[in-house]
Amino acid sequence: MTLTPPDFPRDVAAVREATDRLLVAVSKLDDAAIGEPSLLPDWTRGHVLAHLARNADALGNLLTWARTGVRTPMYASPEARQADIERGADRPLAAHLEDLKETAARFDAAMDALPKDRRAYEVEMRNDVIERADRLPLRRLAELELHHVDLGVGHTVDQLSPAFVDRELAFLATIKFAGHPDLPALELRADDGRRWRTGRLDPGSGAEAAPVVVTGSATALVGWLTGRGDGRTLDSHGSVLPAVPPL
Repeated sequence: MTLTPPDFPRDVAAVREATDRLLVAVSKLDDAAIGEPSLLPDWTRGHVLAHLARNADALGNLLTWARTGVRTPMYASPEARQADIERGADRPLAAHLEDLKETAARFDAAMDALPKDRRAYEVEMRNDVIERADRLPLRRLAELELHHVDLGVGHTVDQLSPAFVDRELAFLATIKFAGHPDLPALELRADDGRRWRTGRLDPGSGAEAAPVVVTGSATALVGWLTGRGDGRTLDSHGSVLPAVPPL
């Protein structure tokens, strides 16, 4: 399996574009809309926006770690992360917009400050996940694009850019779900002929188990794998479409 390669300059540019689109969409809301339910269970739009702001600083911490070599965790603790989201969720629109802009600017500066010779430096994300510094912009891009969908303001999975869909699908198949113990072995087949093997390994032999083949558009595959689509347009070739673990 070929891992999806980092493309730091392209992902940095994509983060900036996605941030601008998100800010335009959020600026059209009002205070009442902030308190309405998002498409995520138990979260209002305010929760989603507070999370996006805190995530920008959290990933910025990891870029600082990569640049300096000084361990700088994403969050002080899981409890602190959740408390910050809850505390920020009920703010008025103006406060959310200011927070989003300020944290986006800090993350932007952190991306610019990362030297080329530190881009392959590995840092530790939440849940003990090890990641290369030059893949952190792609991580941020996924947060922006997918949570823009979660806001429920008319931006759907079908409106995700083909460039992002391609990058995210390769990331999900070759990194996020590769060897995942809670996902059956899969062979993902995009309509354009691309294929990926992902999911858990056979614990007995160490080899990949016979995969469930899932075919469809790249967009539908990303929607299903990220929990933003039900997979109804996918073809699992007679097998039951597996449940995908949460991101």
